[in-house]
Amino acid sequence: MNIQENIQSFTKNIEQSITENIFVSLSLGNYKGTEDQLKNIYVKKILIKKEEKLTFTYRYKTNDIVKNYDIKESYDLIKNALGEGFRFATLFTTDYDLQLENFNDERILVKKLKASKSATPSTEHDQAKKRIITANDKTYLHELNITDAAGNIYKAAQDKYKQLNHYIEILSPLIKDIPQDKIKKVVDMACGKGYLTFALYDYLTNVLKLETEVIGVETRKDLVDLCNTIAKKSDFKKLSFAEGAIEEYDSKESNILIALHACDTATDDAIYKGITAKADLIIVAPCCHKQIRKQMEKDAISNDIDFLTKYGIFMERQAEMVTDGMRAMLLEYHGYKTKVMEFISDAHTPKNVMIVGIKDDKKVYKDVDILLQFQEAKAYFGIGYHHLERLLGL
Repeated sequence: MNIQENIQSFTKNIEQSITENIFVSLSLGNYKGTEDQLKNIYVKKILIKKEEKLTFTYRYKTNDIVKNYDIKESYDLIKNALGEGFRFATLFTTDYDLQLENFNDERILVKKLKASKSATPSTEHDQAKKRIITANDKTYLHELNITDAAGNIYKAAQDKYKQLNHYIEILSPLIKDIPQDKIKKVVDMACGKGYLTFALYDYLTNVLKLETEVIGVETRKDLVDLCNTIAKKSDFKKLSFAEGAIEEYDSKESNILIALHACDTATDDAIYKGITAKADLIIVAPCCHKQIRKQMEKDAISNDIDFLTKYGIFMERQAEMVTDGMRAMLLEYHGYKTKVMEFISDAHTPKNVMIVGIKDDKKVYKDVDILLQFQEAKAYFGIGYHHLERLLGL
């Protein structure tokens, strides 16, 4: 056999091992090609969204680069690599090992050896990360059209399922900072269809093993009725949904208050409810910052950021930051330690800001310096009032 025939034969063994499901991995080394600092290529099989692919790890002198390819496409890449600089290769299978050695493009030696690996490695890629909310045997996930009756996640619902877990991953360390015996009542304002409310109840009850009452608040009666029906089918005894607006809901004795995507001043209503309930944890992800933006545009106070706010899109972003920054200040004024972080609500929507208020008994309550900063911010941006400020009677 000539050199190209040997390379072709070696590649055919790779194809056959994958077809027969005995492929373990492939290693290419002794690189003499033209690509600077490339040393090795390591290949293994993975599963991405239920589709088998080959992942190539290109090992350079100072870093690694990983790329995933369709299996048929990979065969040509391997053949090209063997013909363009890699002098040594080993195919590992569960039945045998196959070595190829290229002697300066003059001859190639192919040796078949006893298998050094006895089992095929896991191809799982998407499942490498363990999900807090599992899909198995969850009535609510099926009723919400995330899984089929057997607990398999629908392809179209993969993003929603990941979103639920991402949400719980964010909340988990915050919740765990609160003494578990204090978490008696959780309220999720403007909960919509209740995806996140159900996931949170599942986490509190089945993961943390807490006896916590969880209430979802929503204005749309049809969604409230639907969610209550699903909660009953799921045997979630301490989960319920109530019809009503945020500003009308009695939030007393709430330990945790959540409001994701409550529009414009509804976020202020939620924060106010949390503060007056003396909740240990307040979590909001605001949207639609119209109340402050209208004042900033109307009064158009001249200041150091005029060069930005003369553009509509920058004015919009500035108004969002100012609105949420002032919300954080008012939380701090009322004895909360605050965090502001990015929250990706969905794979197909932009990143959002999440404001977290954690009740801190060590903080100075109603610190006059914070209130002064708040008033100075209002004057700087030409703001007559902030809705949350009025709710709090400041």
